[in-house]
Amino acid sequence: MLDQLTLTAVPGLPLIQPGDDLGALIVDHAERANCPLRDGDVVVIAQKVVSKAEGRRLRLEDVTPGPRAEDLAAQIRKDPRLVEIILRESRQVVRTAPGLLIVEDRHGLICASAGVDRSNVEKTDGDWVTLLPVDPDASARSLRDCIQALTGQRVAVLINDSHGRPWREGASGVAIGVAGIAPL
Repeated sequence: MLDQLTLTAVPGLPLIQPGDDLGALIVDHAERANCPLRDGDVVVIAQKVVSKAEGRRLRLEDVTPGPRAEDLAAQIRKDPRLVEIILRESRQVVRTAPGLLIVEDRHGLICASAGVDRSNVEKTDGDWVTLLPVDPDASARSLRDCIQALTGQRVAVLINDSHGRPWREGASGVAIGVAGIAPL
């Protein structure tokens, strides 16, 4: 029976870059903060950080939109290059409205823009977007394995993404990748 729930942010993590060892960074910074990971801990990691570490990003300047993306972009008033990326990451378009593209992404999630996101992406050498991990469960397993190898502790890992409900205020966290804990 759970008698206490404690949420602790791991302080001091740097801006994550492609190829960074995210598991090692989490372990190192948790230990530096005198908050080492223990058996039974659940590590929740933002999807954006996982995507950055895995190099799941594209520069808009490198994308050539196709005719479908051009047509859809004109209807919803979005950058055709962005729409092209969203279509590549989607199984089907569910709904459109000005400024909005709701799709079923290739993981089966119904979400805005297939998780393709321009926010919190460094813009040092162009206009970049991040994509969801190719296999979020595999990413969670890999991070879990790394953390356990470094600490000897059995932890669970959740990869969290923020999802909104179309035409509603606010957002909620959705576990898109899970390892070490049974999801509902």
